[in-house]
Amino acid sequence: MYCPFCRNPDSRVVDSRIQDDGSAIRRRRQCPKCGRRFTTIETTSLTVVKRSGVGEPFSRSKVINGVRKACQGRPVTEDDLAMLAQEVEETVRGSGAAEIQAHEVGLAILGPLRKLDHVAYLRFASVYQSFDSLEDFEAAIELLRSEHAEATADDAFDED
Repeated sequence: MYCPFCRNPDSRVVDSRIQDDGSAIRRRRQCPKCGRRFTTIETTSLTVVKRSGVGEPFSRSKVINGVRKACQGRPVTEDDLAMLAQEVEETVRGSGAAEIQAHEVGLAILGPLRKLDHVAYLRFASVYQSFDSLEDFEAAIELLRSEHAEATADDAFDED
């Protein structure tokens, strides 16, 4: 790690702390040449492999932009999208793999999006689950209805 002040190629770690729920390490470093301190943040790299075979770093902003299209015209806030992207990243990183297929990221979006907004979920699912017919939409809607009925029944049971 080069010192940002004098460009010395050596530095000494003074302090290390876990950050972002364990997904990053914040290190305070000191340059032995100029004596100044600076901070670095280390994270594990996660590569998303696209259909073309090209890999690129995982990006929450790409998740947000993809989901934002499905949420157009829906009562979903930017904070909701940011929380969804964080949940997706935690899920994907939790797999323990250094590389993940782009399609797997899309599938990881479905669960949190289903909880967030049913219409946006159907829009997004129609692409990532390759809906080919009205029957595919009907099956997805029926699944949402049955989940909603179960949740409503659970809520009524909890109130008794």
